[in-house]
Amino acid sequence: MRVEFHCHTNASADSQVRPADLVATCRQLGIDRVVVTDHWSIAGALEAKRLDPELVIVGEEVLTNRGELLAAFVTEEIPRGLPYREAIQNLRQQGAFISVSHPFDPRRSNWTAQELEVLAPLVDAFETFNSRNLRPIYNAAAAEFARRHGLPGTAGSDAHTLAELGRATMRLPDFADGEGLRQVIGQAEFRTQSSGPWVRLTSRWTRIMGKLASARHS
Repeated sequence: MRVEFHCHTNASADSQVRPADLVATCRQLGIDRVVVTDHWSIAGALEAKRLDPELVIVGEEVLTNRGELLAAFVTEEIPRGLPYREAIQNLRQQGAFISVSHPFDPRRSNWTAQELEVLAPLVDAFETFNSRNLRPIYNAAAAEFARRHGLPGTAGSDAHTLAELGRATMRLPDFADGEGLRQVIGQAEFRTQSSGPWVRLTSRWTRIMGKLASARHS
């Protein structure tokens, strides 16, 4: 199975991708499963899953009081800003699979070195390839950290636009839930490509336009 593990819809403030368009593009690209991981929301993932239950896995990029967690098989939305231990406990109660988003990108992660050491035994994986990391060293550092702690890695495009979908995918045996994913994630074969700096500009523009629209209607 070809799996896209990290992508966004317009339920994230920095993406304009409609769930229906995400589903259609994944089908065109030959993606077998897609984990929709909007920022502290599962609304877009639920809408996409209604359109294609076999393709879509409901996920969430959970903003804790420190850095972000990347969760798959989420059944209840985790509110932003929770202490990270509490967020992990809530995800565990749902049976979710837990990775850590772009842990070594200093522009997008607030984890300290000590906190990452604490996180290692509490999660299922670390994101060791993120297409939006601007410097290869950030992915390399995550891969080395995961190796040192005996953790598997996840790869994802972190797509906020349709053009980014499928840039980083994993080949995996079939799985049906969080526990099944935990059992096969160590067999993942990565197919990866960096997205380049332009994609950050599209997200920033989308966020700015959204704020302007909100101001006009307030």
